[in-house]
Amino acid sequence: MSAKKKTGGKSLHRRYSALVTDGAERAPSRAMLHAVGFKDSDFKKSQVGIASTWSMVTPCNMHIDKLADEAAHGVDEAGGKAVVFGTITISDGISMGTEGMKYSLVSREVIADSIETVVACEGFDGLVSVGGCDKNMPGCLMAMARLNRPSIFVYGGTILPGKHRDRNVDIVSVFEAVGAHARGDIDDKELKQIECCSIPGAGSCGGMYTANTMASAIEALGMSLPNSSAQAAISKAKVNDCRQAGAAVMQMIKRGIVPTDIMTKEAFENAIVMVTALGGSTNAILHLIAMADAAGVKLKLDDFTRIGRKVPVLADLKPSGRFVMAELVKIGGTTPLMKLLVEEGLMHGDCLTVTGKTIKQNLRGVQPYPKNQEVIRPMSDPIKKTGHLVVLRGNLAPTGAVAKISGKEGTRFTGKARVYESEESALKAILDGTIKKGHVIVIRHEGPKGGPGMREMLAPTSAVMGKGLGKDVALITDGRFSGGSHGFVVGHITPEAYVGGPLAVVRNGDAITIDADKRRLTLEIPDPELQKRLAKWKKPKPRYTRGVLAKYAAHVSSASEGAVTDTDLEI
Repeated sequence: MSAKKKTGGKSLHRRYSALVTDGAERAPSRAMLHAVGFKDSDFKKSQVGIASTWSMVTPCNMHIDKLADEAAHGVDEAGGKAVVFGTITISDGISMGTEGMKYSLVSREVIADSIETVVACEGFDGLVSVGGCDKNMPGCLMAMARLNRPSIFVYGGTILPGKHRDRNVDIVSVFEAVGAHARGDIDDKELKQIECCSIPGAGSCGGMYTANTMASAIEALGMSLPNSSAQAAISKAKVNDCRQAGAAVMQMIKRGIVPTDIMTKEAFENAIVMVTALGGSTNAILHLIAMADAAGVKLKLDDFTRIGRKVPVLADLKPSGRFVMAELVKIGGTTPLMKLLVEEGLMHGDCLTVTGKTIKQNLRGVQPYPKNQEVIRPMSDPIKKTGHLVVLRGNLAPTGAVAKISGKEGTRFTGKARVYESEESALKAILDGTIKKGHVIVIRHEGPKGGPGMREMLAPTSAVMGKGLGKDVALITDGRFSGGSHGFVVGHITPEAYVGGPLAVVRNGDAITIDADKRRLTLEIPDPELQKRLAKWKKPKPRYTRGVLAKYAAHVSSASEGAVTDTDLEI
């Protein structure tokens, strides 16, 4: 599409900024912009917002101010005018297991809202977003879809692993060390050693946890440059990625390419394929559904089931595998995997990307992985022949639940319920030995509305693993899991307990069966008994009546619908 084409009387390359800065009546606007460094010549250029999630709150984002500046340089060098602005981030790893973690998923909505607010208010013609920690990525993409103006996402990059006794360690190693400490396997001194060496610097958590999962998904979606998801946070490659993103968004503006041209149903299917092949986080289901909703694409839980049946898990990455993301970076990153998936007919190669080319065109010239590498398995010898993200239904989850079944846990578990009304009470029971072999830990009232905020259960799942109960205990919840969680775990149970879902009436001692083969989550009581309990159920009082969490609880949708806050709002 030519830059000379007119849209609403304004040239395409300044479709939005012209409304803010052109004409005698806009002199006050230009006066304000002169003060922040604009020259007269800049008012003739496309204005591109650079959304920076920089913060010293977390190592995931501590370097992003510099990356945002590099993206801005890329825009300026390509003939645009970049304007850097900030949005929030929070740290899951720091707040995990505390009341503060309730704000984690809420932050995704705040990030999306804030980027939309700034870009729309200031009249930017394009957008580059640079994100690090988990919620940054879907938040940025949701804003891009809503705004629907030329946009690119840049991943802040993965952290390098720490070392403890010649073993790669990361944040999950610390959580699991807490369980090992409670069991008596390690002493205070060793726990301190693991604590102090596991996070050596800047970058997002190093396994195929939620940050690396979502970055890879966004690249497969077509909204990042090739290999943006597989670069170290502190590297020349990441600096170049930022510069190139700045130049690429200028080309998108000139050609009139917008997110909804890229974020199609087929593109979301590519993202699901990528997440599956990499053995990615359960959070991908929640976030991809939310991103698709913002783009006007109907993505459902059943799409993950359909795709999972034909896509194998190929990556031997943490948490259930052996390697960290930095080791995938060393052997070529994500592009050789994407090329393989296209060649195998599992990924749509004709989908448009932010380069202006298709995925297949982007992958021309990409070489296969080295023959001696062990990080990505061949199609003939996968980690698991079908997908690890399993959507369950049954009388405990009428509208769906999500399990992460790597295959190492087995595919079926039946045990006696031990019911807890919060993550903290469950964690205490795990650490003090109350939880024993054959138990199904039930953590409820942790859903989007009931928490509110749908906390991640990394502390209890890691404690289970650290206590050596990974194959002997299951955990189910209407909350969610960190990408670092592994074991026999089921989350996102819907309807959640707070709105009267069957999880609300489970009692201690009830038998519960998780069957990944049949994709069923079953409370083993007669249906008349279940209906009797539900009839007696009374909705609990909300935990918050003012503030961000109360507003979130009032508007948020079910986890099976992405836990979004802007769907079909009534005014």
